[in-house]
Amino acid sequence: MARVTDERTYYTIPIGPTHPSLKEPLQFAFDLEGERVVDVEIKPGWNHRGVEVLGMKRNPLQTLYLAERICGICSVSHLIAFSRAVENALGIPVPPRAEYIRVIIAELERIHSHILWAGVAAHELGFDTLLHLTWRVREQVMDILELLTGNRVNYALVTIGGVRRDITKEQEPLVRQALRYYKDLLEMLVDAFLHDPTIELRTRDVGVLSYKDALELMAVGPTARASGVKKDIRVDQPYLAYPALELSPITPDLFRPEIHGDVYDKIIVRLLEIEQAIGLIEQALAKMPEGEIGHATKEEMTELLVQIKEREGEGIGRHEAPRGELFHYIRFQADSEIPILWKVKCPTYSNLMSYRPMFQGAQIADIPIIIACIDPCIACMDRVIVRRDGREEVWTAEQLLAKSWEKTRRLKG
Repeated sequence: MARVTDERTYYTIPIGPTHPSLKEPLQFAFDLEGERVVDVEIKPGWNHRGVEVLGMKRNPLQTLYLAERICGICSVSHLIAFSRAVENALGIPVPPRAEYIRVIIAELERIHSHILWAGVAAHELGFDTLLHLTWRVREQVMDILELLTGNRVNYALVTIGGVRRDITKEQEPLVRQALRYYKDLLEMLVDAFLHDPTIELRTRDVGVLSYKDALELMAVGPTARASGVKKDIRVDQPYLAYPALELSPITPDLFRPEIHGDVYDKIIVRLLEIEQAIGLIEQALAKMPEGEIGHATKEEMTELLVQIKEREGEGIGRHEAPRGELFHYIRFQADSEIPILWKVKCPTYSNLMSYRPMFQGAQIADIPIIIACIDPCIACMDRVIVRRDGREEVWTAEQLLAKSWEKTRRLKG
């Protein structure tokens, strides 16, 4: 479709919901002047699975398996956030050793996720040799996750009140060996991604998100930190065993003097976070105390369900997933082990509007890598689209806030 304004011709080109550069369904409508992107309209809503509704028809122990499958890459992230929400709502304690094990698995998942993203980014740039290299070296961390949990994906490790499996003395040397492997590999990854002239040409000053825009659009995770926003739930509101570990937000100025907020800076942040994750796992292994790993044993799970049924309350679980802040909310009423409300807000939802300033002024050839640069997970984000009488309605922020208050009052009776 073309339109003429002030003697200039603008074209609107749709991309998605199915497209070679998209790994999941998401639709964009780009306004173009020649090869330059003038503006973009983002249209999510193609991947609704009804996950939250299903979670409100079963008890939390049954919902663990559902929560973990919201995202395959961030599976333990969703389990940590969901379990923490239930634990906070019902006052269920978690043993200290279990908190350390959760940190170790979460940081192994961060290494896995960031290496996977690096391969996807290389593919979007047409650099498939680097894609295959990164995905080959990713196998080592997936092998360690399988060693510790029994699964390469969807680890089924975290449960309400702790974890299901301990990290044994025999497993620790193998974990440390994998960490040494990635330490030795980091220099090669940095050289391949940050010193390659082709990658620099395709990513420097491309997809720029300013510090101001990152704050105003409420970006999270590496997307925000690449713009210089030092936002990290592990630091801002420490949880699990993170308060006992040395940790600070990663920003691009640790690698180069100035922060540009471009795709290149997003690569920097993720590569440096791999190094940081290695250090956090080493610290956790060294400081992890002895003791129980769960609030209830396998035989006591029926008793735990009785406790859940006898209590009521609401709780939130926040976790700094590889893509950014992940947020779970849950609410229970007395005399029922089934939650009356479960809501999930994923980092892609928070980062979605960052696309607009990143695309404005970009070239058509830059669209795939800009789409990839926030590491979008549409399966995590999409929920449902509502139409009334065949028409879409646009609600203002004030209307949405009023509806939120009204729903909260109704739930609290």
